[in-house]
Amino acid sequence: MEIREIPGGVAALCARLRSAGREAYPVGGCVRDLLLGRTPGDWDVTTSARPEEVMALFERTVPTGIKHGTVTVLTGAGGVEVTTFRAEGGYADGRHPDAVTFGGDLAGDLSRRDFTINAMALGPDGAVIDPFGGRADLKAGLIRCVGEPERRFGEDALRMLRAVRFSAQLDFAIEGATAEALRKSAGLTARLSAERVRAELEKTLLAPWPERGEGLFAWGLLAAFAGPEARPGLTALHRVPARPLERWAALCALLLDGGSIPGAEGFLKALRLDGRTVRACAAGAELFKAMPQTAAGWRRALAERGEDACAAAASMGDALTGGAYTQGLRDMLEEGGCRSVRALALSGGDLLAMGYHGADIGAAQRRLLDHVLDHPEDNRPERLKELLKRNEG
Repeated sequence: MEIREIPGGVAALCARLRSAGREAYPVGGCVRDLLLGRTPGDWDVTTSARPEEVMALFERTVPTGIKHGTVTVLTGAGGVEVTTFRAEGGYADGRHPDAVTFGGDLAGDLSRRDFTINAMALGPDGAVIDPFGGRADLKAGLIRCVGEPERRFGEDALRMLRAVRFSAQLDFAIEGATAEALRKSAGLTARLSAERVRAELEKTLLAPWPERGEGLFAWGLLAAFAGPEARPGLTALHRVPARPLERWAALCALLLDGGSIPGAEGFLKALRLDGRTVRACAAGAELFKAMPQTAAGWRRALAERGEDACAAAASMGDALTGGAYTQGLRDMLEEGGCRSVRALALSGGDLLAMGYHGADIGAAQRRLLDHVLDHPEDNRPERLKELLKRNEG
C-alpha cells in the first residue's frame, strides 16, 4: 500500500534531509491517521540526521527537545517535530530515558514506540513500513503494545493512560496481553504528575466513546485520585455535551453517586484542574442536591450561582437521571431575560432620580430583581416603578 497524501511542507522537509544524505520518514500518529482516512493533527519525522544537522539545514527551527534529539522545523504545513534515531538507557523515573545515544536505524526507532498502530512509517515511495503489524491491528480495532507490554509501561507509565485514551478516541479494544499488563503495572501511574494524568483523562472524557474510559478505573490507573474501588459507568457521558466543564462535572457526579470521592472540589484540585472548573463543579454539586425544577428556579440559580455552576449542575442531572436539564438551561439562556440588577429596566441612575439614595438604591434593586426572577414579564420601567410604590405603601 502506498500513501501520497503528504503536505508539501512535510514532503519538502523529508526531501531536503534525503538530499543531504540522511534518511527521513514520516512516522507515528500521522501514518495511523492517514490509514484511518483521517487528517493528521500533526506530523512527526524520524531521521538519521543529528539535531545540529537538522538545525543547519533549515532556517526556521526550534530546539524543543534537543537533549532527546527533537527539533521542531517550521514549515508551510506548520511545525514538524524531527527526531534523530537514538538508543535509550533505563527509565528510572518511569517517564524519561536515563541516557540517550544518537544513532541506530528506523527499525530501532519503531521498536521503542508504544503501540503497533503508532509504530509505522512512510518510505520515500509512500510505502507503509510496518514491522509490528500495525495495519492488521487497525483493521481489527486493537490497541496492542510493541514488544513486551510491561516493559513498555515501565519505560513510560503515561502509556497506560494513552492506551485507554486511544481506545476511547478510536473505539478500539485493548488486546489481552496489553490489558493484563495494564492491571499489573497500574501502580506505576503514581509516578506521573497530576497535570499529565489530567490531560489524558480529559482527552478520554471528550472522546467519541468515553465509556471506554471505564478501564481507567477498572484497571486501577486512577486509584490515587478516585480510590481503588471506583467503578463508575461512563456511558451516561453521552448525554452530556462534549465540552470540558460539562464532562468533568458529569464525571464528578458519577463518582460522587458511587461514593468513590468525598467531594468534587478535592478530586478536581488533586488533578490540578483550573480554578474555574473546580469552582463550577463544586457549586454545581451543591446545586444538584436541590436541582431547580422550574424556569423561575433556574433563573434564580443563574442569578445566585452563575452560568458555569448551573451548566455543571445540569450536566450532573443529565448524567445521573437521564434528564434534559442541559437542553432546558440552554433554551433559557437563549431566551435571555433579567438575571442581575444590571439588567433591570430601572438603573441606579433612574432610582436616584426617583429620590432613592445610598444603600436604599441597592436595597430597591435587590427587591426588584427578586420579583423579576419569578416574573420576568414585569421587567418594564413603569411596572417596576409601580412595584416600588406599592412596596412603599
